[in-house]
Amino acid sequence: MLRTDEYGAVGDCMMCAAVILVSWELKNMMQRRGFSLSECVVLVAVVGLLLAILLPMLGAARLKMRGQSSAEKLMSIGQGGMMYAADNKGRLFSYNWRAGETYTMPTGRQKTYNSDADAAAGQNQEILMRRTGRINGLYKIQNSTARIPHRRFTHLVLMDYLNEPFGSDLFIDPSDGKQQVWKDNPLDYSSGSSVPYADGIPSAGYDQDTNWPTSPVRQRWAFGSSYQVVPDAWQPDSGPRYIPVADSPHLFSGSSGVPLSAGRRITSVLHNANKVWMFEEFDRDRSHPLYFGYDAAEVEKLMFDGSVNSWASGIAAPSVVPEYGIFHWKQTYVPLDKFPVPVGGLGDSTEVSQRFRWTYGGLTGINYGSFSFD
Repeated sequence: MLRTDEYGAVGDCMMCAAVILVSWELKNMMQRRGFSLSECVVLVAVVGLLLAILLPMLGAARLKMRGQSSAEKLMSIGQGGMMYAADNKGRLFSYNWRAGETYTMPTGRQKTYNSDADAAAGQNQEILMRRTGRINGLYKIQNSTARIPHRRFTHLVLMDYLNEPFGSDLFIDPSDGKQQVWKDNPLDYSSGSSVPYADGIPSAGYDQDTNWPTSPVRQRWAFGSSYQVVPDAWQPDSGPRYIPVADSPHLFSGSSGVPLSAGRRITSVLHNANKVWMFEEFDRDRSHPLYFGYDAAEVEKLMFDGSVNSWASGIAAPSVVPEYGIFHWKQTYVPLDKFPVPVGGLGDSTEVSQRFRWTYGGLTGINYGSFSFD
């Protein structure tokens, strides 16, 4: 059986075979009776037309197969998430180190943290140190408190639980070529590498936060994922919590008092088939990747019942952030360095919905189906 990533190669081989057959037929015809210039021109035109028709079809087929592969990966992730919940008293996978508790790092050093956010950063560092062996030396995994690890790295908890090798591509979309490169080159994050912000803050139009170029942030891109866990799965529905930063869709803000260690319970989800658990940040199964917030985006989504779909973002419930008022929360998509640019190009100020990332009602809310703000 062919793996899904082989279909593109098969298509290319079929195209080559067709060209070889046409060439062979041309040779036979010329040997039989010669070949006039006009006949040659017509035949070349026909072959060119066939190529013009077939190539886009092959490209679309390749993207479709990659989308199917992505859906299969998300289904496997969902099954792993259910196993984690069954082994952890119904808790959804997330960082669970707590403030005030003492933990032992792979270096042998014991650490106690003042907040759940700092404890989660410590757990993130411990997992990466232990699983990569990068405990000391030039490439030691550094502590990263400039970013809460939940935002892009909640999946590492599940990877560790499943004992997935930290070179696995289970959490990477087959169409996410950049993440594949970063994963395959985990020590290449210094100046001149391809990871975001390796060469400092890029030109205007990209996210300008000064923490992106720091070494602890850059060295973690190799362990990133194409899929993100919704904030509802790792923080409370109300009270102190993290909320979006208005001028960047990549950053959240919150106080050190946000409780993050308990872990949400899967029983808190009331509409499992209509509530998103994980989603692709970009619809990459098209010629130009599209940020998930655009109405036309059809990103792969894992629902809490274990199903996967690529329903359009535009038919999802509007995003709501109660701290900003009960209204449709929108913000401008500003790309990170090396990430796809907005539909209107760099500097496009169009505001897009954050859809299933910020759900009215949290885990009890609904993303697809019948919904209201009553």
